[in-house]
Amino acid sequence: MILLLLALFPPASYPKPWLGAHPAAIVTPGGNVTLSCRAPQPAWRFALFKSGRIIPVLYRGVSMELAEFFLEAVTPAQGGSYHCCYRRLGWGLGVWSHPSDTLELLVTDELPRPSLVALPGPVVAPGANVSLRCAGRLGGMSFALYRVGEAAPVQYRRSAQPWADFPLRGARAPGTYSCYYHTPSSPYVLSQRSEPLVISADGSGSLDYTRGNLVRLGLAGLVLLSLGTLVFLDWHSRSRIPCSVRP
Repeated sequence: MILLLLALFPPASYPKPWLGAHPAAIVTPGGNVTLSCRAPQPAWRFALFKSGRIIPVLYRGVSMELAEFFLEAVTPAQGGSYHCCYRRLGWGLGVWSHPSDTLELLVTDELPRPSLVALPGPVVAPGANVSLRCAGRLGGMSFALYRVGEAAPVQYRRSAQPWADFPLRGARAPGTYSCYYHTPSSPYVLSQRSEPLVISADGSGSLDYTRGNLVRLGLAGLVLLSLGTLVFLDWHSRSRIPCSVRP
């Protein structure tokens, strides 16, 4: 029982390792990926765990700070959340270090479709700028922004965050845009393009001018209608005067 508690609750002096993926945490089915577990101190054994399983997926016995776990010809079933632990000589039986942070391994041939939004909004005032944010679900990706009617990307950038911002100058911003993202290295895994986003210029000035013209035309019409009514009433009153009283 004591050994089991030590395994479940390792001492604070057993700091957690770091777990990373190469070339990326996204891999196409049938591809290869290497999961690297790096300990903060020399260790003699490493273990790779998958969420939902008590028994490690793989072991590595190495007398150093780094162990690599090779996953070859991966299948979608191998995707999921992983973490790793290490052991040192002299530790109690069954005692492992604190687990590393979770690594999400995605096995797919197509990334989820991103979203594209305008900041602060899709209507650009004269002289103002706008920023388009392309947001996916994974960090460390490369993002591309396209404009309808242009074959090459308007802008292209890599971001450590799950999104990338593309600043646009207000005068040239109006148009229809879309974006996508992909893994930063080969073999590339691409997403579908986002839904199109329309950026338009603020036409409030011309709208106010048009409204002013409509108001002026309406007032002129009322004046003409009033004059016409007065003329009609005067003619009608004259036509009802008896012939005997006419001069």
